[in-house]
Amino acid sequence: MDSINQQQPEDNMQDLNGPEALAKIKEMAESAKSCFFVSNIKTGVPASVRPMSAQKIDDAGNFWFLSANDSHKNDELAKDPFVHLLFQGSAYSDFLNLYGFATITEDKEKIKELWEPTLKVWFTEGIDDPRISIIKVEPSEGYYWDNKHGNAVAFVKRLAGAAIGKTIDDSVEGKLTV
Repeated sequence: MDSINQQQPEDNMQDLNGPEALAKIKEMAESAKSCFFVSNIKTGVPASVRPMSAQKIDDAGNFWFLSANDSHKNDELAKDPFVHLLFQGSAYSDFLNLYGFATITEDKEKIKELWEPTLKVWFTEGIDDPRISIIKVEPSEGYYWDNKHGNAVAFVKRLAGAAIGKTIDDSVEGKLTV
């Protein structure tokens, strides 16, 4: 345990497994303001990082992204299907770090399910654009940093801690095992 956590009066470590981990992943990923998709993890070249938006997070915890089948990321995933997803919900909490395995398909029914009109910005021919592919990411493990009682309570605890010179932190963190 690190020195900051040793000073806290509250237990702030909570590892989650199975259904609890899936629920936390879905909750945090759906409320995140940003997602970074990292590929080229095991190829020996620098990792590729790009912002992406998940079109859907299903009940099994799988992430569904739409991607151009001629994109660099699709080429990278064909060589190395391991990915790292990073999410940030706010400046002080809601951080989610996931590792998983990506597969690429061009299932037309799934494309119809995931399609939104704003995607025409990237797929100019619309839902029938021949360049659309689907990336499914199945997370296997991760780590989260959150707060227990919401951002307002966490902020008040930080202010009080700063005023009295004591660590009063409303954070909670732990391993996620799917």
